[in-house]
Amino acid sequence: MAFFSKDIGIDLGTASILVYVKGKGIVLHEPSVVALDERTHSIIAVGGDALRMMGRTPAGVHVVRPLRDGVISDYDLTERMLHYYLRRVLGRFSFFRPRVVVCVPSGITEVERRSVVEATLDAGASDTRLIQEPVAAAIGAGLDIRSPGGSIVVDVGGGTTDIALVSLNSPVLIDSVRCAGNKVDESIVRFMKKKHNVLIGERTAEQIKMQIGIVSPEPPVGTMDVTGRNLVSGLPTTVHITAEEISAAVEEPATQILEAIHSVLERTPPELASDIFERGITLTGGGALLSGLSRRIGSATKVPCRVAERPIECVALGTGKALEDMETYGELIQDYRKPLRYDFRRG
Repeated sequence: MAFFSKDIGIDLGTASILVYVKGKGIVLHEPSVVALDERTHSIIAVGGDALRMMGRTPAGVHVVRPLRDGVISDYDLTERMLHYYLRRVLGRFSFFRPRVVVCVPSGITEVERRSVVEATLDAGASDTRLIQEPVAAAIGAGLDIRSPGGSIVVDVGGGTTDIALVSLNSPVLIDSVRCAGNKVDESIVRFMKKKHNVLIGERTAEQIKMQIGIVSPEPPVGTMDVTGRNLVSGLPTTVHITAEEISAAVEEPATQILEAIHSVLERTPPELASDIFERGITLTGGGALLSGLSRRIGSATKVPCRVAERPIECVALGTGKALEDMETYGELIQDYRKPLRYDFRRG
């Protein structure tokens, strides 16, 4: 089945959605957030506009993330959000129904896979296939997955962390844990409540993570003033926090990610172990930007670890490369009705 210029790859992430159009590259990168009027169930805003409303909405307006832990938690809102983005990509008056490849976490269930496919079809796709996120991330990071040597990629997204050992254009080992950027944010929110009696929102927690968040074997440095609501007085208050405090707060999710990586390394075939040590571990996804994470992984595993170039876009870029070069990567794109590989080229 030949692909046309409007064939699309979608990185359907918990935190953001990236859309790749064959022949054009990444044409859309928006938060996967929807602002909903609960009285009429109508959508007020989508993407960046909705994200700016988070924590600032009046009664009756709710800002929702329709995807949680890498999978659909609200089918209707996900379908409507996808429909909105597909219209933006294809044009308001386009009658063309694109064929779509969607990236999904490696650990999702058959029911969750079907839900992703049906939501995409209902949003306007003529045909939908799937590709596993860590495999797409490996392609997008520029790893030579076609060689007989093994490569390990760790994709730390918003809802899930996916780890894949890939060799000879095929995943040898894949593991997935529902612990990633959102869990780090939740840990920071809990820490602020427990240590400082201050309630902060999701966006403030993310700002703390980006500014002074660190996971590292070295002593963390840096401070930040954070404003929230005092849980005792109920009034706004500002507290001074340190990077050392935040490092301790995010230790639990960081440990879960490390344990998942250890699990894959422990099951790596001996023949590929030397390749892994030589090539190292490649980090992708937004969570890869957490300061010190690559050094922490390298220190804990004794395997060199690096952050990919353009880590947030790796999954979408990998999907795009698969669409552009079906002769090489077509077998990695799967029909959700089949448990193993499917040749997308034959339709």
